[in-house]
Amino acid sequence: MKRQSLRASLLLLGVSMLTLALVAPAVSAHDTSVNERLKGRAYDGHVLDPSVGGVPLDAIRDAKCQGGKAANLFPCHKVDLDAFLPLTDLDATFMNDVWGWEDPATGMQLAIAGVIEGTVFVDVTDGKNPVYLGLLPTPAVVDGNFGNLWGDIRVYRNTAYIGSEALDIDALFGSGQLVGFGVQVVDLTQFRGKTAKFDISETNRLTDITQSHNVSITVETGRLYVAGAAVTGTPCADEGPFGSGGSIVYDLRQDPLNPRFIGCLDRTAYNHDLQCVVYRGPDADYRGREICVGANEDSMRIYDATDINNVKILDTLYYQDVDFWSEPENPGFPGAPAFYAHQGWFSEDHEFFFLGDELDEGQQGFDRTTYIWDMTDLDSPELVKDFSDGSTSIDHNMFVHEGLLYQANYTDGLNIYDAWKADKGRLTERAYFDTFPADDRTDFFGAWGTYPFFGDGKVIVTSSEEGMFVLNSRAKSSNNDFAKGRTSKGKGHQK
Repeated sequence: MKRQSLRASLLLLGVSMLTLALVAPAVSAHDTSVNERLKGRAYDGHVLDPSVGGVPLDAIRDAKCQGGKAANLFPCHKVDLDAFLPLTDLDATFMNDVWGWEDPATGMQLAIAGVIEGTVFVDVTDGKNPVYLGLLPTPAVVDGNFGNLWGDIRVYRNTAYIGSEALDIDALFGSGQLVGFGVQVVDLTQFRGKTAKFDISETNRLTDITQSHNVSITVETGRLYVAGAAVTGTPCADEGPFGSGGSIVYDLRQDPLNPRFIGCLDRTAYNHDLQCVVYRGPDADYRGREICVGANEDSMRIYDATDINNVKILDTLYYQDVDFWSEPENPGFPGAPAFYAHQGWFSEDHEFFFLGDELDEGQQGFDRTTYIWDMTDLDSPELVKDFSDGSTSIDHNMFVHEGLLYQANYTDGLNIYDAWKADKGRLTERAYFDTFPADDRTDFFGAWGTYPFFGDGKVIVTSSEEGMFVLNSRAKSSNNDFAKGRTSKGKGHQK
């Protein structure tokens, strides 16, 4: 059975492939016996103090990185801890991804993070004195459903778009209907002038998508891509009644609060995550065109999505020499694929793409690896090198800002690499901050997401069992374009 058709058959159950590989469906999100197998995590609605990562759940403010540690607890280098907000201060029991927004009218910097209970909003303008502004509850019930374990947020102009894997399992196996999270649309101007918790409201919700794994936005063109989605109300379901999980695309330019469906990126393959850009790299054939790179489980796929009604697949890149379902070397990772193309990000000149694989460490015993792709020829990208610095932790989400590659690497925390020698297949670590000081085990605990685009050295990191870290990095790239200091406010990512 081909990889894509397997994914489509799993979508008949409306649950992600990786989830089914690691956990039986048809269970409550609070069934500990099952959820202890959710990416190796035990989730029963209770918060451990100290966390499994060895972090006491007490708020911390203004802890410099001195002698290799911050607050005498967190291993660090060139990264200070401005503030730590534990789960208990955020009305949360588990955190996932994070994004940010800078208000063009007031300068407020807002961190937006997914939690099991929904989405939390924190004013981080003064990094050493962040203000928790409240929780927007998940629109899918928590008890009796798949839960908001996987969530994602992106921002366009003054609007946030929030997706989640949350799915009502009881409804699925009771009536056969898909009832889930959809995509929440939140007007961020409601946060102007707020200095304390208040009742946050969603402005709109897309319900033709039941669940999704990620959301992505091309700011220049105002397009929203909803990745890994199960669909019920769009014509993107060529493969099975709920689609393949290829991204569903909406236009945001005319009315950001009311996204308009415009097309399907891929009707046959599953996009676990993707980045789309208006390409300005070295391949002259595609400059100015909307290019998407999808992390598609067993491969990386390059799309020309300029005409969303005539999407062209430029190449599909397979980078492992073992079968997708090969026998794992690590007995602690049973029943899952041997590798998994998870997420990646372009270099700022679009000459390189950095890809992370979430399962090669646990399943094949790899050291943590970043796959560096040369994107000089988009019709035939080449793997420059699979780079590793010897860490045993699993990589998760990564982003590039001002020549630096920021990676949220589970039990290793935040690692910041200089990508200026990417053409040589080399990444040089410039700074780090370990949000999970207990160890660097090969497991799915610790740093989940990071947002480095505020442009003032502030970096937000979410650590799933601990909480939110507001960090301040002093790292700089050796690239001459960035070496003289920070050159932008990163607003292209926040509009």
